[in-house]
Amino acid sequence: MKNFKENLNPSKILVLGFAILILIGAFLLTLPIATEDGKGLTFLDALFTATSATCVTGLVVVDTGDTFSMFGELVILSLIQIGGLGFMTFATFLFTLIGKKITLKERIILKEAFNATSTNDIAKLVKKILIFTVIAESIGGIILSIRFSFDMPIGQAIYFGFFHSISNFNNAGFDLMGEFRSLTDYVDDPFVVLTVCFLIILGGLGFIVINEINDFRETHKISLHTKVVLSTTITLIVGASILIFLFEYGNDKTLGPLSSTGKALGALFHSVTPRTAGANTLPMADLTHATLFLTIFLMFIGGGSGSTAGGIKVTTFAVLMATAISQLKGKEDVVLFKRRIVLESILKALTVAMSGIMIVIIVTFILSITEQGHDFILYLFEATSAFGTVGLSMGLTPELSPIGRIIIILTMFVGRLGPLTLGFAISKRRKKEAFRYPKGNIMIG
Repeated sequence: MKNFKENLNPSKILVLGFAILILIGAFLLTLPIATEDGKGLTFLDALFTATSATCVTGLVVVDTGDTFSMFGELVILSLIQIGGLGFMTFATFLFTLIGKKITLKERIILKEAFNATSTNDIAKLVKKILIFTVIAESIGGIILSIRFSFDMPIGQAIYFGFFHSISNFNNAGFDLMGEFRSLTDYVDDPFVVLTVCFLIILGGLGFIVINEINDFRETHKISLHTKVVLSTTITLIVGASILIFLFEYGNDKTLGPLSSTGKALGALFHSVTPRTAGANTLPMADLTHATLFLTIFLMFIGGGSGSTAGGIKVTTFAVLMATAISQLKGKEDVVLFKRRIVLESILKALTVAMSGIMIVIIVTFILSITEQGHDFILYLFEATSAFGTVGLSMGLTPELSPIGRIIIILTMFVGRLGPLTLGFAISKRRKKEAFRYPKGNIMIG
């Protein structure tokens, strides 16, 4: 047992922690009290739902609002909150409450979880994260509760408001609207659209970025990481909003019937939600192929490092684009905001992106075998959505075979923890090579 504990590096602890949390959630969702019909879910469906909630994805095999009792919904909401912020965040908070000091190993685990560059003041960062989360989710919950109170009883409106606020801040995308319709009833409602967009963006920026922005008045410094995350996020949202507006403008099943304001709100929301949120105001199956392909691209990129979002992350995308541009211009160095990007970061970005591409390709290939009878874009869309922990679906998820569900469960798990984290967790520690091979040259392009 002692050797087992010693061999648990931070990455392995994160993987095991998430796995245990998922299994506990799956067990609770199989209980009769968890569903409206008093029968509970089958273990596979419960495992799928628990994985989707813990990995803050939002893909569902049964409709959340129609299937689960309040107990089941609260289990899902708890998994979303713990999975979104990370179980180590809550453990640190509890340790602080009881006066237990945070050990160096625990600080390293938290550093791994948040993709932080240092273990210094990591406990203070956790406190700030929890405070910020409570404030953001409360403000979002209050606004949504007020809006929903016009459509339902006040008690239900408050419950719905805070459920959707927590779900979307954590980029989970679970909803209680019923019939798999998500937020399509509010496609042109500025209160719902703008509030949910704001929650998704805040949750997807990354807590390191949020902390730097909060401390800017005192420090007057913004790191390269924060500059890259903010600039890339704004560029993707604005660019995607314009393209979706153009692609769907004349589509009678999506933006076509809406007013100019409604069209703008619909395009904005659909440019934000692929950051790995999963809620949707436009019917996914009715989108043009151009919009679907753009959505797949955005889902694959995801949000910021150390956030509730998935995907390869916007920093990875930015580094790869900067590298390509530098090579095309014949420059030796890769530069972002007048800072030279080190080779290690470039190689890591390339590894993350290639790992993601290979995972999506393999999952798409398997789904095309196990789930025959659908258009290819459905398989690609579902695989990318699961890897990016997005939760958007064109309707394939509820129809998945048992094998298909297991494949998506594994994909969501890998997508949430990240290919590199899982790779380090199952591999041995790096060893310094005793010798190096002579250099070789290969023709590229």
